[in-house]
Amino acid sequence: MAYVKQLNKTIGTKVTKNEYEEITRLVNAGVFLSASDFAREAIRDKLRSINIIKIRDVDYDTAKKEVLGYYKKYKKAYIDVVAEDLELDLELVAHITDELVKEGRLGE
Repeated sequence: MAYVKQLNKTIGTKVTKNEYEEITRLVNAGVFLSASDFAREAIRDKLRSINIIKIRDVDYDTAKKEVLGYYKKYKKAYIDVVAEDLELDLELVAHITDELVKEGRLGE
C-alpha cells in the first residue's frame, strides 16, 4: 500500500470578542476539541454549502436539442434545474423553453 502524504496549510483569521467567547463556550462544553477544530469544521461546512455552477459555451441549436432531450427524459423540471444540470445559461434555457412551448414541442 502506498503512503500519500497530505500537505496541510495554515490559515489565520481574526474574530470578534463575542465570536471568540462563543467558540470558547462550545469548546468548553465539549462540542469541539479546540478553536482550531471549530474553524476546520466551519470551513468544511461552508465549502460543502457552496455550489459553483459551470456554464458551457454551446451554440443555440445544440442547447435547444439538449433542453428538449432533457424534458423528454424527465418530463417535468424547473428551468433552473435544467440549466444547472445541462450547465447552460439560465436565460438561454428560459428562452429555449418558451420557444419549445410556442412550437408545440413541449407542454406548458
